[in-house]
Amino acid sequence: MAKPIIGILYDFDKTLCTTDMQEYDFIKNLGMESNDFWGEAGALTKKYEVDKILAYMFVMIKKCKEKGIPLTEEYLRSCGENVVLYKGVLSWFDRINEYGESLGVTIEHYIISSGTYEIIQGTPIAKYFKRVYACRYMYDENGEAIWPALAINYTMKTQYIYRISKGVHDVTNDYDLNREQDESLRHINYRNMIYIGDGMTDIPCMKMIKERGGKSIALYATGKAETVKPLVDDDRINYVCVADYSENSALDKIVKLMIENMALIERLSSKEKQQLSQYRRNTDKE
Repeated sequence: MAKPIIGILYDFDKTLCTTDMQEYDFIKNLGMESNDFWGEAGALTKKYEVDKILAYMFVMIKKCKEKGIPLTEEYLRSCGENVVLYKGVLSWFDRINEYGESLGVTIEHYIISSGTYEIIQGTPIAKYFKRVYACRYMYDENGEAIWPALAINYTMKTQYIYRISKGVHDVTNDYDLNREQDESLRHINYRNMIYIGDGMTDIPCMKMIKERGGKSIALYATGKAETVKPLVDDDRINYVCVADYSENSALDKIVKLMIENMALIERLSSKEKQQLSQYRRNTDKE
């Protein structure tokens, strides 16, 4: 019998790493300040009423052309090598996977981000994720980015919760995504999902998972607890803690308690089905 699966879903920027992923190498290599880069993207949004995510993706292409930097998949991956991860992140995934294994459940990790897929793939933690859902590019015959292949804004993030729950990981497969599916057949039940994010852009996902029986956690950088106050005030989350993934940190203890509780519920559910099935077989014989 397959082990129950618990899914941990993460935002990326300011959730696993300390700032927006483009700010470590990509913007620096353009010779720009972060405020100038994001300001140009914001101006496009305002002028043309273009989606904020499409605007920043366009500015990435435009600025690389101006600077003579080939915007290839390989280049973007290289911009992920110096991403600064929060304390404890590098050891987090093996540690949590082992804990789940000890309780008889499988842990799967997913990214749902409005950041750049290729940059995430260049980080040392990319190998730990079952799927990375993030903005990505189409490339021409020379391997240079020419157009967004996928753009994920903040409200669109919820689509990927449905995909993860149903196990419909192919982003082109809308038929199975929208088809009715019995809860018992889902890849991951909503009650077995944990969403970890850092701010207002995560609200749709946090709210959805919390309302469907899963758990949502808001993280903040040390000394910046006020950044998640709106999430607490509006009752969007279950827990809030500092962004420290180290063993025995508050986050580590909270997530392990969640996994323990979810594993116990799965055991009880299995026992319930077995008991009722046994009862029916016994009574049918009478």
